[in-house]
Amino acid sequence: MNWITNYVRPTINSLFSRREMPENLWVKCSECGTMLFHRELSDNLQVCSGCGHHMPITPRDRFKALFDGGIFSEVPVPEPVTDPLHFRDQKKYPDRLRAAQRSTGEKEAMLVAEGEMGRTPIVAAAQDFSFMGGSMGMYVGNAIIAACERAVKLRRPLVLFSAAGGARMQEGILSLMQMPRSTVAIQMLREAGLPYIVVLTHPTTGGVTASYAMLGDVQIAEPNALICFAGPRVIEQTIREKLPEGFQRAEYLLDHGMLDRVTPRGKMRDELITILRMLLRESPAVRGDLPAPKPEAATPAAAAAEGTGSTELPAASPGKADKDGGTGHGSASKP
Repeated sequence: MNWITNYVRPTINSLFSRREMPENLWVKCSECGTMLFHRELSDNLQVCSGCGHHMPITPRDRFKALFDGGIFSEVPVPEPVTDPLHFRDQKKYPDRLRAAQRSTGEKEAMLVAEGEMGRTPIVAAAQDFSFMGGSMGMYVGNAIIAACERAVKLRRPLVLFSAAGGARMQEGILSLMQMPRSTVAIQMLREAGLPYIVVLTHPTTGGVTASYAMLGDVQIAEPNALICFAGPRVIEQTIREKLPEGFQRAEYLLDHGMLDRVTPRGKMRDELITILRMLLRESPAVRGDLPAPKPEAATPAAAAAEGTGSTELPAASPGKADKDGGTGHGSASKP
């Protein structure tokens, strides 16, 4: 019976064997534990349909949902020195960069693009938290400057999506220098009279919060996003006290005046379109073709001056003293 065991059974098994199911077809929500089919989750912009938890989303997927028809073009970013400090911990810094590039398919932690949103031309920038925690290095600083320069050149508003764990430790003081560099770039937008909108996503912490992420004309956040400089655990260990429920979350900051809006990801595009239209209507730097404001209604004194051909108001005659000894200024005196 060896010929049956060694030949027939393997052949039969190969004919009726089931195909193995890929492991990435289902995603488990970290908040409610619901198993979500990957296509449904992608169509819902990485938001859990059970509890509304906002999962991380890549900049490219975000831009596809943001721009009209999902069409956008990338804005080139100058390349910085790869490893200026020759930093090494468990791995060399260039090795960590290459590993992050392979896993994400992106060059660095920020993507800059331009296109139309609701037929409004804009420049947008988004951080990728899956790329070394979205940490702010020299490339991210160059990307923000490139986005601001492009917006100023084209007279377009800038929309920035922040998601970062702070400065990149492998670049040391050069990473911290991106805080003033990005702040100066945002100031360039302000001087040009261009709107700057920031959407803070989970998490936005550290030096990013202390610089460009909190300088927007309008501050919007996704639900339950952690937004802070020092994290809750660091604060609790420092002051040795229990923090309030929901401390440093988007809803808490909205109640305390740190934010203007908390908007779900599915409604973010419509919200941004509405806000941009309101800001652009008031911005002569962007909408220079708006009609001039109508002159205010003429006052009776001005109408009388027009009738006489004089541009000066008639001089008021000094009032007579009243019974109380007043001069009568501001009131009509009897003849």
